[in-house]
Amino acid sequence: MQMTPEQLVEEYRDTVLELHLTRRRVAALEAQNASLRAQLAPETTEPASPSEG
Repeated sequence: MQMTPEQLVEEYRDTVLELHLTRRRVAALEAQNASLRAQLAPETTEPASPSEG
């Protein structure tokens, strides 16, 4: 099946928009990941409390 030039342009625009939205979503997820890592970092770097014995 061959596409008309108009159909090709529309496919291209749809693909560009999808790529743009995907990049925005990835950026948001990376920011969320960085935030979660920052929240966890103090918990994992605290020195262990001495055991009572």
